[in-house]
Amino acid sequence: MPRNQRNENFIDQTFTLIAETILKIFPTSRREKKAFSYYRDGMSAHSAGEYAEALQNYYEALRLEIDAYDRSYILYNIGLIHSKNGEHGRSLEYYYQALERNPSLPQALNNIAVIYHHRGLQALENGSLEISKILFDKAADYWKEAIRLAPTNYIAAQNWLMRTKRIDSPF
Repeated sequence: MPRNQRNENFIDQTFTLIAETILKIFPTSRREKKAFSYYRDGMSAHSAGEYAEALQNYYEALRLEIDAYDRSYILYNIGLIHSKNGEHGRSLEYYYQALERNPSLPQALNNIAVIYHHRGLQALENGSLEISKILFDKAADYWKEAIRLAPTNYIAAQNWLMRTKRIDSPF
């Protein structure tokens, strides 16, 4: 049974209904409809914590989707799952691919920064001061770009940037 027929919560049901209505109204190819259906099912599985199923749907949506902008969100979501599974290296690969297709994706920039910051903390704990500084500087660069694109988001990152003197004033 397709995931959209198994949705149990109100938000998923509402999203499914709106998505199906939009697909009926706007002229889209059969391939685009199928790609969106896989993406929607992937999002539903993802929100339910069923990551293996979500990945299967995202990969199928990625295979079918040709629009670079739409592909960026699929790649971003695949990156999210790898990150949740602790596979930060793989996650970075997908976030970078998402940014190649859509450089204005602040959430991907933020997540890259979070990973570099995490790695910086690990390096610091291991006594690698120079490596931690490099990783923290990389995190700062990605956070600055994310904040530039979405100035009211990432308040904790803005505070960290000010506290560590990587910026002089709030954005």
